[in-house]
Amino acid sequence: MLALDDPAFLSRFHAGHPVQRIGDSPFFAVGTWDLIADVVRRPQEFSSNLTATMVCHDDGSVSEFPVAGLGDAMHVLATADGPRHRLHRSLVMPSLTPARIRALEPYVTEVVDTAWTEGVQDDRIDWIHAVAQRVPITVVTELLGLPHDDVDDLARWAGGTNVLIDGVITPDQLTTATTAVGELTSYLDGALASTPGRGVLADIAAAVDRGDLDRPSAVMVLLQLVAAGSDSTVGLLTSAVRILARHPDVAARLRGEPGLIPAFIDETLRLESPFRGHFRHVVGDTTLGDAHLPAGSHVYLMWRAANRDPDQFDDPSRIDLDSTTATRTGHGTHLAFGKGLHLCVGAALARLQGRLSIGRLLSATTHFRQSSSGELTLVR
Repeated sequence: MLALDDPAFLSRFHAGHPVQRIGDSPFFAVGTWDLIADVVRRPQEFSSNLTATMVCHDDGSVSEFPVAGLGDAMHVLATADGPRHRLHRSLVMPSLTPARIRALEPYVTEVVDTAWTEGVQDDRIDWIHAVAQRVPITVVTELLGLPHDDVDDLARWAGGTNVLIDGVITPDQLTTATTAVGELTSYLDGALASTPGRGVLADIAAAVDRGDLDRPSAVMVLLQLVAAGSDSTVGLLTSAVRILARHPDVAARLRGEPGLIPAFIDETLRLESPFRGHFRHVVGDTTLGDAHLPAGSHVYLMWRAANRDPDQFDDPSRIDLDSTTATRTGHGTHLAFGKGLHLCVGAALARLQGRLSIGRLLSATTHFRQSSSGELTLVR
C-alpha cells in the first residue's frame, strides 16, 4: 500500500525531489509550496477536472481508475474549470458569506452542545462518532435544506464518496465509493425533484428551473457539497483532538487563553490537513520545476507536504499559537483549503465548527485522555 503520509516519503519533497512520479504510473506527486502555487497559477495547463484517481494495491503498485474525460459535463464546482466553475461557485457562495456564517453560529453552537450532551456517558465520550462525525453532517444538512432525519445515510455516503478524491484508494474502497456515489446521486436527484423551499438546495433548484444549470450538473454540485463539505470537517475535528491529547500543555494553554483556539484550529489544518491532496490533469506536455510532465498525466497536489515545507514555515512541525501561519515566514497561510480560484467555499464554516467544538471540549474538562479507539476519558 502506498504510504503518502510516510515521513520518509514526505521528506524527499523538501530534499531535492519536489516532484515525484508514483511508480511507473501516470501520476506525479508535488509536495513543495512554491511548485503547488505554480500549478494553481496555470489553470490552462493544469485542469482541475478529476479525470482519474489512483488505486493502490497490496503489492505497492498503483493503477489508474478513469473518472471522466477532460471537459466532461460531470466536472462541477471544485473539479470544474473557467466559466463553468465560476457559475457553480456563484450559486453556492450566497449561502456562505461572512454574514451568513455569523448568523449560523447560534445554530452550530446548539448542534455542538447537543452532540456533546448526548455523547457523554460516565465521563467518557466517543468523540469521533458523537461529535466529529455528527456535527459536520448535521450542519451541512441544515445549510443545504435536506431532511435532518437523513443525517446517518448522508454521513455514510459522504465518507464513502470522499475517498475517490483523497489520493489513496484500495480496490475494496473503490467498490464502496462507487456504490456510495450511486446511492447519494439517486438521493439528491430525488431531493432536487421535490422542489425544496430553503437552503442551497432551493437555490440550485431555482437555477435548474431558469435553465442556468442542467439537472445532472446540479446533482453533482450537491454531491460535492455533501461529501467534501462534511467529511473535511470530520477530519479537522478528529485531528484537533488527537493533537490536544498528545500535547496536554497546548490544551492547558487554550483553556486559559480561549482566544487562541482559532489559531490552534489553523495549526491543526496546517499540520494535519483534512485532505492529503487533490488532482490536476496535465492538458499538454509541460514542465514543472525540473520535471517533464506529458499530456494526459496527472499531478497530485500534496497539501500536507506543502504545509510542512521548511522553506515556507520556520520549524514546520511545531504547534505555533503565537504567530499566525500568514506571518510565520511572510509568504502566506496554509494550503489545507487549497489555493487560488478553487479555495474551499466552506473554509469559514469549517473553522467555525472547529472553534466551537474544541471550545466545548476544553471548557467542559480540566484534562482528558484518548484511547486507541478514539474514545475520550474526561476529567472535569
